[in-house]
Amino acid sequence: MTELEERISTLARWMLEAKYLVVFTGAGISTESGLRDFRGPDGLWTRRDKGLTTPPSDFAGVKPNAGHLAIAELQNLGKLSFLISQNVDNLHLRSGIRPELLAELHGNITKDRCTECDFVLDRFDDQTVCPLCGGSLKSSVVNFGDALPRKDLSDAYHHAGKSDLFIVAGSTLVVYPAADIPAIALEAGARLVIINRGGTPFDGRAHLRFAEAIGEVLPPAIEMLKRLMAGA
Repeated sequence: MTELEERISTLARWMLEAKYLVVFTGAGISTESGLRDFRGPDGLWTRRDKGLTTPPSDFAGVKPNAGHLAIAELQNLGKLSFLISQNVDNLHLRSGIRPELLAELHGNITKDRCTECDFVLDRFDDQTVCPLCGGSLKSSVVNFGDALPRKDLSDAYHHAGKSDLFIVAGSTLVVYPAADIPAIALEAGARLVIINRGGTPFDGRAHLRFAEAIGEVLPPAIEMLKRLMAGA
């Protein structure tokens, strides 16, 4: 067994043992679908800092990848308690994640949010008024300077505080307040697993660290988990 296989085996065993497994995803999980991340070698901010222009992302043309589908499989196995995402690309919902198990901290390109009551609904061009309170609708995507959606952030804090296994996939963990959430999981006594190609401020506190691509880690870990569950 290689060193990577040993780490994947450990992750699968921890998934089996977990009573409250929470996953936290960032832009890095969607790079394998063809979307740019922010701080990777060809990321949006990396290109900006080099003075390079970046073509707009083709959100409509991308599909969930093996990493998204592995998390959805965790849900289907009854092992996913909650999913927190910094992404706006809608790929988690398209992969089959149930909306009640998902907090989208930065919104979703396919949804609008009421400016009065925070109700979120699918975007329709002729829908400009909230059906619940009559408030005005705007894109749910969070722009720089905007506050994060209250319910999603509250749900994220709540579930992180209940977790016993907290898996970060594809986030550099430097954007606040979202970057505080792994600290809440650690304070609750959770094991922290980080899967990210670049470094994060939490690397020294992680119980298990992967610098490999998410697609090299999560799918085989889920397959191993299924074998462990079948033999349990």
